[in-house]
Amino acid sequence: MLYNTLHNRWLRLIAAVVGELISASALNLFIVPLNLYTGGTMGVCQLVRTLLQTYGGFDFGSYDVAGILYFITNIPILIFAYKNLGRGLVIRTVICTVAYSFFYSIIPTPSAPIVNDYLTACLLGGILTGIGSGIVLTCGCSGGGLDIVGLCLSKRGSTFTVGRFSLLFNAVLYSACLVLFSVEVAIYSIIYNFSTSLVLDRMHQQNVSVQALIFTREDESQLSHFIIDRLGRSVTFWSGTGAYTGEGVHVLCVCLSKYEIEELLHAVSSIDPHAFVTVQEGTRIYGNFPKRLE
Repeated sequence: MLYNTLHNRWLRLIAAVVGELISASALNLFIVPLNLYTGGTMGVCQLVRTLLQTYGGFDFGSYDVAGILYFITNIPILIFAYKNLGRGLVIRTVICTVAYSFFYSIIPTPSAPIVNDYLTACLLGGILTGIGSGIVLTCGCSGGGLDIVGLCLSKRGSTFTVGRFSLLFNAVLYSACLVLFSVEVAIYSIIYNFSTSLVLDRMHQQNVSVQALIFTREDESQLSHFIIDRLGRSVTFWSGTGAYTGEGVHVLCVCLSKYEIEELLHAVSSIDPHAFVTVQEGTRIYGNFPKRLE
């Protein structure tokens, strides 16, 4: 089910829109009622909205104009993405950005907080937002904002992950909240954003590197060609001997992303159902190892 979803472009797009629904719901139901601020571009839009209402005298009624501001601010970001990430991702990003802005605007904000405890609300909202955003990124899409900038940095080989870049940007944003509002607003907003970033980095499978060892008695060239031609990764193999059976075995070693490992395991199962595979997650890789977005 997971394999079919991640490798069918229409199912991936539907899953990404669902991810945006989860993120927008978590923000509107748990964070906004407590007058806290999310991070990234939307956090800036919420801050601008509050300043317009408080100091500009604007009255937007029950409609949250931050959704419209979010879409407008994404226009220059999408132009930047088109030059760096390509047409396909930009089209998917436009769809997801519209979906996120739409969901954020139509989901009603409770008049009273659903969860009164600030810490519980921040953690619950952060986990759900991270899951939603992680689904979007894993499906090769983006909700716009800082995700796009983070993906560009990731593609260029920067040490910044999407989550780490967001944390750095939000340090500036929440410093402004500290000055303009109160210590409580800044601290609880930081807790919310920190939990979101942690979950996001774990959900974003393209950000997680793994090492796979494949032990097979079949012809290793078939798996090698699949890894090189289909996954675009290099592979090292050698011959070994099974200590228990005394029979010869081929050992293949490959490093790839957690997203790509699903396709590799699917291929191994088809080529040699009796193959033995070990996967080590969180492998640190240096040198010529290109990061991919999808």
